[in-house]
Amino acid sequence: MAAASPIPMPEMPSWRRFEIAIIGTARRLNTAFNDRVEPLDLNLNQASLLAFVVDFGDSTQTALADMVGLGRAATGTMIDHLEARGLLERRPDPADRRVWLVAATDAGRAIVEQFYEIDRALRGELRRGIGRDDRQRLAELLERLDANIDLAIANSPKNSPQR
Repeated sequence: MAAASPIPMPEMPSWRRFEIAIIGTARRLNTAFNDRVEPLDLNLNQASLLAFVVDFGDSTQTALADMVGLGRAATGTMIDHLEARGLLERRPDPADRRVWLVAATDAGRAIVEQFYEIDRALRGELRRGIGRDDRQRLAELLERLDANIDLAIANSPKNSPQR
């Protein structure tokens, strides 16, 4: 008797694909953080940029753009906003007079402490029922997905050399 051929599985509906789930989850995660930091008159990108400067010291606008995953112009606008609030300041780079370094002010450091408290509380809520091993496995899978995304972008026809 011949082996039965496997029954082809239908393609998963688009709303059930893991890529769509990740996008939706990322949006909702961003919303959850933005809702929590709203009392600080910040959004997650602004709070993250400010925390990065506090944690790692004075940085260039280019380094900060890379950290938040935005373009230099958008990052510059964000820095302008935080500088106008007195949370950041620009200082000349002593090693290169053409470059400005972005530094946190005392008010910026105080806001970051409040952000850390919000972050700790929200992470506790978000991680409920998800153990450390599960979180580590998910982080590893997301890193592999990120590397695959980099390859897909590099192999995009948009990025191919003209022939």
